[in-house]
Amino acid sequence: MKQTPRTGLTGEMVIEVVEENCINFADGRMPAVLSTPWLVAYLEYVARDALAACLDENERSVGAVVQIEHLAPSPLGSRVTCRARVIHVDGPTITFHIEAFDETEPVARGLHKRRVIDADRFARRVEKKRAAKT
Repeated sequence: MKQTPRTGLTGEMVIEVVEENCINFADGRMPAVLSTPWLVAYLEYVARDALAACLDENERSVGAVVQIEHLAPSPLGSRVTCRARVIHVDGPTITFHIEAFDETEPVARGLHKRRVIDADRFARRVEKKRAAKT
């Protein structure tokens, strides 16, 4: 790592709830809202992006653990702010407190761990698995 991430390092992004990131309930009785899988992805992205400036050219971070409480729905047209803050660093494992909120209320909170890895080694490992399937 170029620099060890410090406790308190933060990242933030604002997303808009649109058809593509919603769950549409099959029975049509409930309105479309931001889906949990998309919410988790946005929270991972914000943590990844916050950590990026600390990494060497050959390093990347990958998600290792996500623990989240999805607390409230965010309807179409909402703007959701996603935040990640480093709360612990243990070698290559960085733990973030993650949270999201819309214009009205908290939407999610939890923990996310990322591991710093060597990108070339990762690519070789993936290629080895791919080759084993053929």
